Amino acid sequence: MTACPMRSLSIAKPKSWLRWRPLHGAMIALALGLPLLLTAWIGGSDAWQRVRQFPLGVLMLMLALAFVCWNLNAARLRLMLGGRAGTLGQRGALGIELASKFALCATPGGSGGPATLLLLLAQRGFPPSKGSAVFLIDQGCDMLFFLSMLGGLVLFSLINEVNWPHQALVQSALAGLALIALLVCLLVYHLPRLLRVRRFRLNWLSRNRRRRLARGFLGFRQALKVTLSLPRTTLLAMLMLTTLHWLMRYSLLYLAVLGVGGDVDWVWTFLTQMLAMAASQLSFLPGGAGAAEVGVGSLLLPLMAAEQAAAAVLIWRLVSYHLYLAAGAPFFLRYGVRLFKRNS
Repeated sequence: MTACPMRSLSIAKPKSWLRWRPLHGAMIALALGLPLLLTAWIGGSDAWQRVRQFPLGVLMLMLALAFVCWNLNAARLRLMLGGRAGTLGQRGALGIELASKFALCATPGGSGGPATLLLLLAQRGFPPSKGSAVFLIDQGCDMLFFLSMLGGLVLFSLINEVNWPHQALVQSALAGLALIALLVCLLVYHLPRLLRVRRFRLNWLSRNRRRRLARGFLGFRQALKVTLSLPRTTLLAMLMLTTLHWLMRYSLLYLAVLGVGGDVDWVWTFLTQMLAMAASQLSFLPGGAGAAEVGVGSLLLPLMAAEQAAAAVLIWRLVSYHLYLAAGAPFFLRYGVRLFKRNS
């Protein structure tokens, strides 16, 4: 799940956020180096020994799962668009997916991911208001999956005797996600009324800007209704792709734990990633660097040795974060060059 501020959905000036700046490079370099530093700090030389002995077969399986996840998201994007952005094959959708994921991983809080997606869709004749609705449906599918999983897992922990540390964190996370989902639903449902309320009229903006903003919000709401009116089979297929994607992606840490000789339930590795990645949204570094590693490592340490936890976290980040940067960079640069040529 990703959270982005509303300003990240604006694509009025693409050059302003596509332009590379030295600060961006420094932040990405720090994000890339932090897992190495934390591995040496937590696990020491024993952790590096675990990394060198990591089974090649398990690593190849993790890479294959990552590749499948990319294609599942690309297929979901095609279903959400429903042919409204021109002819978009699996290869083209995969390029958009990887370019967007690169921007997501390369910007603090993932704010560049939605903006990149909307801009690339706009270049295909799909307006930003409709693109933002597609993005919200994507996030809604993710939130529905996590709410369902967390609800089932918390219920399971209450009915059965389980030996999970930090169970209060799991219940708090469920309550927080449920509250966020409820607020988003209420905001979208009551949007026309809110725009008519005087205190929400944004009087500090000019009249023309307020009108454009109101038209954009209403157009977004209408596009959301159109997207939700897709055939039930299409919506069900989107939910199925979402479920497969997250089950596979959140199995990467479990495989990393197995590869370093650890013995931790898949369920706990799932909860570990969910909680740590939610907390990583507070990090000022791209990809939640630092917060993600420390969060996952601290939740694994009660169940395994320090060198094992450090090695597992490093392998997991290499596949779930660094690989996204390496695979998405060529597509992001290729699309970026095209956009600069069209706007120059």
